[in-house]
Amino acid sequence: MPPTAVYSCEGPSRHHREKGCGHHPAVLGDLHDTSQKRETRNMTIDDDVRAVSSTGYERISKSEREQFQEQGWLLIPNALESTMQKRLVRAVDKVYQEEANAGGLRADKSLHLLGFFARDPMFAELLDYPSTFRYVWSLLGWNIYSHHNHIDVNPPITEPVAPFWNWHQDGYRQNSDIDAAVRPMLSLKVCFVLSDLGKGSGATQIIPGSHLNNELAGRPAKPGDPVITPPGAVSIEAKAGDAFIFDRRLWHSRSVNVSSVTRKLVFVGYTHRWIRPLDEERYHPDPHWQRILTPVQQQLLGNGPDHANFWGVRQDGWIDNDIPLRAELRARGLLDGSEPYLR
Repeated sequence: MPPTAVYSCEGPSRHHREKGCGHHPAVLGDLHDTSQKRETRNMTIDDDVRAVSSTGYERISKSEREQFQEQGWLLIPNALESTMQKRLVRAVDKVYQEEANAGGLRADKSLHLLGFFARDPMFAELLDYPSTFRYVWSLLGWNIYSHHNHIDVNPPITEPVAPFWNWHQDGYRQNSDIDAAVRPMLSLKVCFVLSDLGKGSGATQIIPGSHLNNELAGRPAKPGDPVITPPGAVSIEAKAGDAFIFDRRLWHSRSVNVSSVTRKLVFVGYTHRWIRPLDEERYHPDPHWQRILTPVQQQLLGNGPDHANFWGVRQDGWIDNDIPLRAELRARGLLDGSEPYLR
């Protein structure tokens, strides 16, 4: 990707002595083999058990960690409990209508809304939603927050669309300013799936394992050059209520929705607290709403008492054990010296 290229997850964007120191997760085969995927989903979970039994503070398994590190993503079937899924759909539909009324939709009636948390109090529940949050802190650590999040609503496209190149890594200048053979992850995203993603439904396309590659061949050099599908590209097929989590470096692209169903996805990004936020603060939450949030949720929304706190230390340079997520993991015996970011 050229240094000047700027992309968001959905296309061109508008808008740790403790002194501070310094393929499908369950489907081992073709992602498009529906029968194999359904069988594996039944092996992996028991209906809504995963969603309702998790506290959000269970360690992920060694195999899950290895798959994420090797493939750059994981599918979390039945991540959303059915009631939560319905509430989330209602909230997204309400925001979509508000944006439509305010003229905030794109020409094709799609919505790519950044920084949505204050639009409805229930959105904050996604920050540490049990079935997905265990993956977030297990892979990123405790000194984290949500720096970038967006709602995407894509109605079916009825007119032909010319092929386009939208393959990218998240991170913007992180992909240009960091000079390394393999750049660090730095952030990840959780996507909550609110509509079935199948063939032609605008499913997110990925290249498993590509997070270890700084470059991707095939980008058209100039307008009019043929647009190709990069080798190894697959579509994430998922059911409404599923979620998937991916390394920001994973090369991915949105596809066109030519189905009869409106594509609805909610993305929540997480990064280290010493990295600045990406989304603008367009909304100012009611202080009463802020008070109902847990300390961990407040941290995940970017709160902290001073600059040193965002670096995981107190003003004297020693580790700050009162940072909410660190305190929670410490109380549960989940800090792990074998993982630097969980020390």
